[in-house]
Amino acid sequence: MSANTWRQPTGDSDLPPEPGKADPSADGTPGADSPSAVEASGRSARRFWSTRRIPAALVALLSAAAIGLLLYDVISVRAGRSAMRWRRRLAEELATRPLDDIWVIVGAAVAMALGLWLFLLAVTPGLRRLLPMRQPTGIPGTGEVRAGLDRRAAALALRDRAVQVPGVQSARVAVGRRKVKARARAHFRDLEEVRSDLDATLGEAVTSLGLARQPTLNVRVRRPKKG
Repeated sequence: MSANTWRQPTGDSDLPPEPGKADPSADGTPGADSPSAVEASGRSARRFWSTRRIPAALVALLSAAAIGLLLYDVISVRAGRSAMRWRRRLAEELATRPLDDIWVIVGAAVAMALGLWLFLLAVTPGLRRLLPMRQPTGIPGTGEVRAGLDRRAAALALRDRAVQVPGVQSARVAVGRRKVKARARAHFRDLEEVRSDLDATLGEAVTSLGLARQPTLNVRVRRPKKG
């Protein structure tokens, strides 16, 4: 990713920008803080893919150990020595044990489960805790920029906004990839008024997160338990 820099012109542009306005760049494009630069993006942000280091390392180590042991035994047999006891026992079991034996069925089920697990790891992105954000447009050098927001950080920010609503005593927010669930307790004001204000506040807050896929908002308000 290349970094783009420009020289700020002298004169009146040395003055700080007015409140609520973004500082334009040298080519006249809106700044990075401009809402239009972010919201106008039509690109589909893909999810972040996990590198799967631990499963890949475990599979590589186990495969290397099994193949190395088998290769050592084959070379020993070719050199005139007898095969290891485990290989003779395995060949005998495979030749004599019927297919409907319980241990054969259990072994096949375990092997199928491990294979399915590895297949799912290979075809799914992982990193479910990261929510992809919208990519900005109209800003030089941002074509390769990809940003993500941690779900716990987003839930914390939304919870802070929720407790600022008048009447809300406490709030819990859970952020998913497709839905945001907010549960609040109101100790005064009408519940419908609190829910309406909370829905408007959290709706604005969710939009300001800049997520690539806008999640749906589910808000519930109740009174705290007495006693």
